[in-house]
Amino acid sequence: MLDIVRLRVLAAVAAHGSVTEAAKALHYSQPSISHHLARLEAATGAKLIQRAGRGIRLTPEGELLARRAAEIVARVDAAGAELAAQLGLQTGRVRLTAFSSALSVLVPPAAMALSRSYPNIELHLADAHPTVALRRLRDGSADLAIVHRYDDVVPDDGVRYSYLLDDPMYLLSRHPGQTLADHRDSAWIAGCENCRGELLRFCEAAGFSPRITYSSDDIVVEQAFVAAGLGVTTMPGLALRSHHADGVVASELAGFRRRIYLATFGEPPDPPATAAFITALRTTVSALG
Repeated sequence: MLDIVRLRVLAAVAAHGSVTEAAKALHYSQPSISHHLARLEAATGAKLIQRAGRGIRLTPEGELLARRAAEIVARVDAAGAELAAQLGLQTGRVRLTAFSSALSVLVPPAAMALSRSYPNIELHLADAHPTVALRRLRDGSADLAIVHRYDDVVPDDGVRYSYLLDDPMYLLSRHPGQTLADHRDSAWIAGCENCRGELLRFCEAAGFSPRITYSSDDIVVEQAFVAAGLGVTTMPGLALRSHHADGVVASELAGFRRRIYLATFGEPPDPPATAAFITALRTTVSALG
């Protein structure tokens, strides 16, 4: 039976052209390389190397075995990497931070799929605005974030963005077929001072500044005020999937949307557990339709 260590030595000699360079590449001593080659010749019964001036070269038999050795070594290395990745999935951990509607709509079915395939992977969740989520990625307290952006993604200090889906925006009122311009004189319900920028931008694009009468970051509260006839507001589709109150009519705002991204930090590849959750999440997004 051929020894994988000796096949690795022969493949290294063929790749580097000398015992000296093969020894450097494998971090072996030169006598150790020569010893392994001699034992391989004994095991095969074939002359694999021969002297050539001050160096060596492979015989035809040596060249044949070296080609096969390189294939075998590559397959063994690949199998080892796959096994390590699979073992990593047995007891992995994913620390996910995301905004509320992503956590309530996208994450549960993805978490169920992950649990079925890898029941020992722990999923740790944190609810956070995208700016906070990105900060957690950078400081190492999160492995993965789901964030939304209303503009094009700009490279951000090692953060890698991967597109998930477009999330259309809706006008919430008590009547169908409404537009932003229909409510230039209406009372508006907005988020906090730091979160209402997009509402202001939408209304500005429609030619007016909204009269903001009520403020809340809670979509249940916002919709309750709309249902009571106290004002109108805008809301993304994911939020409406999470909660849609009776009496609230959602009219899609053509041309207005936000984009949802997965964000990770650092160079690829992602850890096996993180990659497994990403796969489950993408399957969930595909099923949303």
